[in-house]
Amino acid sequence: MRVLITRPEREATTLATALAERGHVPVIAPLFRLEILHPPADFATDLASCQAVLVSSANGARALAEASEQRGKPILAVGDTTASTAEGLGFTSVTSAAGDGQALAELARTRLDPKAGPLLHVSGVDIAQDFSAALAPDGFEVRRVALYEAREEAALPDSARAAIEARALDAAMFFSPRASALFARLVQEAGLSASLSNVTAIAISPAALQPLSALPFRATVAAARPTRQSVLDEIDRLPVAAPLRSEAAAAEGPSIMSDTPSSPDAAAPPVTPVTSRPIEVRRGRGVVGAFIIGLVTSCLVVAGALISLPYWPAEIRALWQGQGAAAAPPAPALDLQQVRQDAAAVANASVEATRRELSARLDDLEKRVRAASAAAAERPASPAGSGPDPAIAELRRKIEALESRPAAPPTPGETATPAAAPSAPSPEHEKELATLRLELATMRNTVQTIDQTIAVQRDQTKLLAEAVDKARGEASARNAGEQKAMGAARASALIGIAARLSAAVESGLPFVTDLALLTPLAQGDAKLDESTAVLQKYAQTGVASRPALVAEFPAVAKAALADDLADDSFGERLLGKVRALVSLRRVGNDVEGDGTEAKLARAEAALEAGDLAKAVALVRTLPPQTARATAGWLSRAEANLTAKQATDQISAQAVTLLGSAR
Repeated sequence: MRVLITRPEREATTLATALAERGHVPVIAPLFRLEILHPPADFATDLASCQAVLVSSANGARALAEASEQRGKPILAVGDTTASTAEGLGFTSVTSAAGDGQALAELARTRLDPKAGPLLHVSGVDIAQDFSAALAPDGFEVRRVALYEAREEAALPDSARAAIEARALDAAMFFSPRASALFARLVQEAGLSASLSNVTAIAISPAALQPLSALPFRATVAAARPTRQSVLDEIDRLPVAAPLRSEAAAAEGPSIMSDTPSSPDAAAPPVTPVTSRPIEVRRGRGVVGAFIIGLVTSCLVVAGALISLPYWPAEIRALWQGQGAAAAPPAPALDLQQVRQDAAAVANASVEATRRELSARLDDLEKRVRAASAAAAERPASPAGSGPDPAIAELRRKIEALESRPAAPPTPGETATPAAAPSAPSPEHEKELATLRLELATMRNTVQTIDQTIAVQRDQTKLLAEAVDKARGEASARNAGEQKAMGAARASALIGIAARLSAAVESGLPFVTDLALLTPLAQGDAKLDESTAVLQKYAQTGVASRPALVAEFPAVAKAALADDLADDSFGERLLGKVRALVSLRRVGNDVEGDGTEAKLARAEAALEAGDLAKAVALVRTLPPQTARATAGWLSRAEANLTAKQATDQISAQAVTLLGSAR
């Protein structure tokens, strides 16, 4: 299923990995931007004096690691995800409450002594639970410090907008009432509420479902327990059965980034599905209806012809039976994409066959008329007193029947002689003429019927062609919208992974897990494959951080300067030994000259200014005799620059993909 993730970028990336492992397609659309805040002036004092730190979200653990290098304080984490994050950041004593804010408060009552010192609650600016009020009756003093802020997005993210417009989502995940309320507001402002009729909303608690009641979701589900794992389990249950659960917890947890933002002990109201307003569909004749009407019309025409078949001339009946003797091939199954071509081919074949047959019959009649006329012109006139010439009478009758006009009367000055005066035609001639008239009339009716059938088929073909074109256009629009949503989601995921890789490079930590997230998103992209190959060399051990390189440089510079001054003479070797023991060199960016001391001074100034690339370039230009002292540092610095360049290339490619997805 395609699942919308509304959490901030770091949590969304981890959640997307878990969904992908379960066979789902994540669509990352963060509704909040996290900003790490500077700690207050008395933060170090509060941290040192507290007996333990309460951490109510994974972002709180990250903010604490940014604010202080101390890792030995006991940490009480709200849930397993927060505890894992704290352990990954180096905190040595971490205990998980495996629940929500109430569970964290209960863990503090059980494990800690109010007389042992105050507690420090690390949180965001906005909180859902005040631990000071919860633990004050037990004698605990809780000091809260806000080290991060989750700022709301002003508009719906492009990835979410595209996926909702294309109706490409199956489910949406919500982890706090604040996120649900913000999502409902942004969707209504964008005018996309009606596009959620096929989406199931899955929230971590009934409290997180409440702000979504105004949206026409197909169904709403609250997790059995207020944990991320429980939300994932609810998603896995959707394809099998969709019974809505009501035994979830009630209250929202400590902050928007909490693992467990609601309490399992509070009573929860029954969770009921939100039924969307039925959509009235007006149906017209449709493509299939028009085709059936055409078939019925053709059948009526054929039925009329069969009913009148006994009254047709013998030759026409024989012609009809000859055409009907051959069994028609079975009609293929109706295919809207081929019906236009099939209808045109059938119509053209029918018209051509009928016209050929009619032309042959008319040619035969014309030949008979011309032959009779020629025979009459060549025969001598009958002697006087003899009877009328039967051939002339027959010819005159045929001409009258074929040309549908009476014979011209004799002119006034013309006198008919008894020998030339025709007599009344015989009964056989009358019968033959009547047969010819019937044959011509039948042919005219047949041609008219065929013309009407062709006109109907042309109209049907036109309607079918328009329907097929419309269906193709709608399919193309849906595919384009789906591809746009998937492209935006992929770009969002790449941006999040690039941020994590960059943070790992800056901190000098391994990044095997973060790099593994990049592999399924590469999709044959040459630039991303190249960046992945570069980072793969450093994933296991990481690269030296910039602060570490800055701290190592003075010792490297001292050793390099000593090697540069030493030569084979005893005095220079002695001076080099002294240089190695006592650092006597100029520093600062204003040291002039191209000597080793000047270059080392400028390189150190560049490092302090944050320009590692310039420092590396200066160290590379040092004399060869300094290579022994600078080789190790230079190798670590170049690894840092290479890894940083690769992460920057991933970020740039992600921004390019996001722009093309819009």
